[in-house]
Amino acid sequence: MDLEKCPATGETLDAMLIKNEEVKDMNQMICSAIQSRQVIRFYYNGGFRTVEPFCYGVSTAGNEVLRAYQTGGYSESGNPVGWKLFRVSEISSLTTTGEKFFGIRPDYNPQDSAMTTIYCHV
Repeated sequence: MDLEKCPATGETLDAMLIKNEEVKDMNQMICSAIQSRQVIRFYYNGGFRTVEPFCYGVSTAGNEVLRAYQTGGYSESGNPVGWKLFRVSEISSLTTTGEKFFGIRPDYNPQDSAMTTIYCHV
């Protein structure tokens, strides 16, 4: 058995450490964007999406999730505008757009019932 590899995934220890740092950086980036009300863009399930991030935490299923208002980009459902819940582990290529958002969107709830733990919110 190779101790430098994860028996479950086959990933090397170095690859796992790099991935953990990337996740940590993304978590900080999400909270920073929420606190400064920065619009973000990321790749998710087939395409790029532009969103206003409102709440970030852990779902009732135990997954880290982002509650955001999608303003444009790809949508599997064909409805690219509206409230969405994104699983953070499936987000990649996260960037801020340089745009800010203001106010609170209708139907926003900072005590999101889909989350058991909230890390940060508007």
